[in-house]
Amino acid sequence: MIGASFYVVAASTIRLVSDSLFEDTVRRRMTSVSEMAVTLGGQMQDAAADVFYPQLVQAARSTGGRLLVVDENGKVQADTFDERCGVRLALSELHSVLRGEADADYGFHQQHGEGVMQAASIFDAITKRDREQVWVGCFVSSLQPASGGALVLIASVQDEVDSIISIRDRMLLVFAAALAAVLALASLISRIITRPVAELSAGIERMSKGDYRHRVHVPGKGEMAQLAGAFNQMSEQVGNLEEARNQFVSNASHELKTPLATIKILVESMMYEDGMDPELRREFLGDINKEIDRLSSVVGDLLTLVHIDSHKLKLRRERMIFADTVRETAARLTPLAKKRGQEIAVTIGDECEMFADPGKLAQVCYNIIENAIKYTPDGGRITVRLRRTGRDAVLEIADTGVGIPEEDLPHVFDRFYRVDKARSRDTGGTGLGLSIVQQIIRLHAGSVTVQSERGKGTTFIVQLPVK
Repeated sequence: MIGASFYVVAASTIRLVSDSLFEDTVRRRMTSVSEMAVTLGGQMQDAAADVFYPQLVQAARSTGGRLLVVDENGKVQADTFDERCGVRLALSELHSVLRGEADADYGFHQQHGEGVMQAASIFDAITKRDREQVWVGCFVSSLQPASGGALVLIASVQDEVDSIISIRDRMLLVFAAALAAVLALASLISRIITRPVAELSAGIERMSKGDYRHRVHVPGKGEMAQLAGAFNQMSEQVGNLEEARNQFVSNASHELKTPLATIKILVESMMYEDGMDPELRREFLGDINKEIDRLSSVVGDLLTLVHIDSHKLKLRRERMIFADTVRETAARLTPLAKKRGQEIAVTIGDECEMFADPGKLAQVCYNIIENAIKYTPDGGRITVRLRRTGRDAVLEIADTGVGIPEEDLPHVFDRFYRVDKARSRDTGGTGLGLSIVQQIIRLHAGSVTVQSERGKGTTFIVQLPVK
């Protein structure tokens, strides 16, 4: 496209220059021949032939060309070269004047140079121009006063043609040099632009094949560098999601496989042991029931998380008193705490009326308080405090349990994550409760954080906007 544009510009410029030179030549020549037609026409009628001819020759010398006087039939009556007298000229421009189609006309013709040659050009090898053929102009004007004849001036225009060829050659060289420079610059700019695009394309291809660790490096701070940064961030997030998905599938499979394996062993024991003691059978059935409850709990939690992730979980908001939900949940879990000699102390600083989903917030309170009961030693204390700070309701649930190591704190809300896996399985946890808590709080535009110190207990802090 750049080359085509330069070609059009070069051709148009050369054409304009050529037309300008030829128009100037034609104008000068036609003015000269028209003036001579008037002067010589009058002299031709008044003077004798031996007087008129020298005047014709003198006029031809002043123009640097050849003059011919032609009658109304196109036959030459006088020729300053004394070569074509009596010869009928077959020139289209002459005939148009003799037929009265125009008062004056002109044309250009090639003829043998007879020793004169056209100027050399660097493009002769391409154009295969015959330099021995030179250009002449034929300028015709009717004789005045009207006598039916015409005056013909034949003059060389090869100098003008040579000038045009010279100008054309120089302009083409300039345009060629400019084109080469522009193409080189365009190629450089194209490489600068396309290189990061190519790197991004390669990165996308590698990511599509599962290589999420590949990073695109684009120097600078421009749009492409920002795009590369966004791509790297996206690649990292997709990789993290893929890793989390694989881990989730693995953990879910393990959580489901363990109770199923236990149930299988218990059922097979009952099937193949004849005469099993009724008390032992009842104990086995009780264990099977617990494992089924555990399976049901895992499946229920999984379904809840799936609904949250797919944005299918809809909050059923209504005007509610958050303090009532906290009291009711603590009351439901008090019998479980008393079995282990624990105490649940509830302190309400504000009723915290809000527009939220009571069922989902009850689940949040239940999961956190139940967690505190499970990981607090017998005889421990769970403290539940609700207060209002500004436009937020703040719920703190603290226990005197074993605490969480500092390195595990960032992962407590991860799915299936357990600080003490063996102890967690004994308590029957699925490792999904806190993850569900975090997702529900986020749906309410709130936040949940955890503070803990090993051996000194754990505190969960829930903040919810009060509307």
